[in-house]
Amino acid sequence: MALSAAPAVGWAGAGSPDFLACAREPDGAYALFGLSSTGEDRFRVTLPARGHAGAGHPSRPLAVVFARRPGAYALAVDCATGEVQDRIEPPPGRQFNGHGVFLDDGDLLATSEQLADSSEGRIGLWSVGAGWRRLGEIPTGGLGPHDLRRAGGGRLLVVANGGIATDPTDRRKLNLATMRSSLAYVDPDAGPVDQVELAPEFRQGSIRHLAVAADGTVC
Repeated sequence: MALSAAPAVGWAGAGSPDFLACAREPDGAYALFGLSSTGEDRFRVTLPARGHAGAGHPSRPLAVVFARRPGAYALAVDCATGEVQDRIEPPPGRQFNGHGVFLDDGDLLATSEQLADSSEGRIGLWSVGAGWRRLGEIPTGGLGPHDLRRAGGGRLLVVANGGIATDPTDRRKLNLATMRSSLAYVDPDAGPVDQVELAPEFRQGSIRHLAVAADGTVC
């Protein structure tokens, strides 16, 4: 399961989950789960295919669930009713990479993406109020971005650039001899503002998933 913290406000109608997770049911079906801090089900919404992770809206029981990466769609799900409200698709030549995060009190969705033919990282920006209208995109400063989180209380994002270039047809790894993963800090308006790479001896350790502590420490 790929876990992400669920917002605490306005989610009572969906059971006030502490975490969102995508998983496979025992019968083989796939679902988005809302979980308590002790792992109990608060809700479950059946998905049409395997999901990777869900981004929870900060005030509404709304989650955007991303298909297994590289993904061709994401679903906007009402977690209180189980209704799939919208299907979001990346622009031509782009792939969703499994994660997203809401900004600006839930008015803006930022999505982890890559160019299909080169694996160059992008963050897609979407207007929630305008029906998931694409506003634009910004570079992540690396290849194969995966998880992204808010770096603090503002709009700054922290992004895990996995560093692996993949073939768009069969996901073969194309650059293991030269790959460089990085932790990037990205301003949604200005692009990358800081970046940290692993030491040379660890350069094939692909940075994938992130957690941000209350004091801003990034793990």
